[in-house]
Amino acid sequence: MRVLILGGTGFIGPHIVRRLIDQGHQVAVFRRGSGFAGLPDGVKVIVGDRNLLEASAREFGDLRPDVVVDVIAFTEEQAKGLMGAFSGIAKRIVVLSSGDVYRANDLLFRRIPGTIDPTPLTESSPLRDRLYPYRGTPVPPIEGFSWDEYDKVLVERVVMSNAELPGTVLRLPMVYGPGDRAGQKRRFWTYLKRMDDGRQAILMDQRTARWRAPWGYAAEAVRLAVENERAAGEVYNVAESDGPDLQGWVQELATVVGWHGRITVVDEQCPAPNLPRTLNLDQDLEMDTAKIRRELGYQETLSRREALERNVAWDREHPPKQSDLAQFDYTTEDAILSRATE
Repeated sequence: MRVLILGGTGFIGPHIVRRLIDQGHQVAVFRRGSGFAGLPDGVKVIVGDRNLLEASAREFGDLRPDVVVDVIAFTEEQAKGLMGAFSGIAKRIVVLSSGDVYRANDLLFRRIPGTIDPTPLTESSPLRDRLYPYRGTPVPPIEGFSWDEYDKVLVERVVMSNAELPGTVLRLPMVYGPGDRAGQKRRFWTYLKRMDDGRQAILMDQRTARWRAPWGYAAEAVRLAVENERAAGEVYNVAESDGPDLQGWVQELATVVGWHGRITVVDEQCPAPNLPRTLNLDQDLEMDTAKIRRELGYQETLSRREALERNVAWDREHPPKQSDLAQFDYTTEDAILSRATE
């Protein structure tokens, strides 16, 4: 198949490219510049502006992709541009969405009142009514769009409303693994650094320790959505099926690293990376993935241990250029740990 990936050189994109290449597909990547060295040989690069897809209409027409995978559709306007640019050219669209479309996300952040939504969340769980979730929120900037306009709910609506160009939506989890060059997805870095710093204990408050979220890799789910016509017109949750709570993740990380300290869970407020008490941590975000496993045959391609080993190796080889000192307040941690052992 001929597959075009919009945004194939970020954190997730190169993994998708390699997975598709390994399966014998012809892959092209659309990106802002041509100087990225991480793409396999033979991958065609189309240079252009994500917000001006129509300007690359000639290249898209020459390529005539069977499937377009959009890794970076963040806004309603971008989704409209996507569908307009490839109508009459591509056969299907696959868009990467997020678990933040669920109402549970607003309940977690206390953006709305209400009782918690039951988890694991299914594809039919309630979505957010409140749009533009990050307006007024300090979020690291990304070139080419404004977080004020970000909303995957609106992206999904646009992509799933064109019968002539069927769409597939993959709601991704908290993706981890190697390749995070920008340092925005260092899911385990704060805990790994404590282990590598020789800390004898890692401090967690009870509510953080018990909180559950969806985690996983993404490339295999994208491959299956690309290859299966059955995916047309469908929405799928993507995540590991048996993810532990946050304490369980830290314990599994410790096993991979060979750290023999203790995880101390206390019933009092603890400094970061413990989750802030402004969150409603009674609201978990874990997602049910039975649908994609049943319909597309999705399963993990790596054991969790191997996945974490790769994550650890990447983090150690590519440490963040800057660390937020507030994430490593060892003095306060030691005071709380001392009280916990009295």
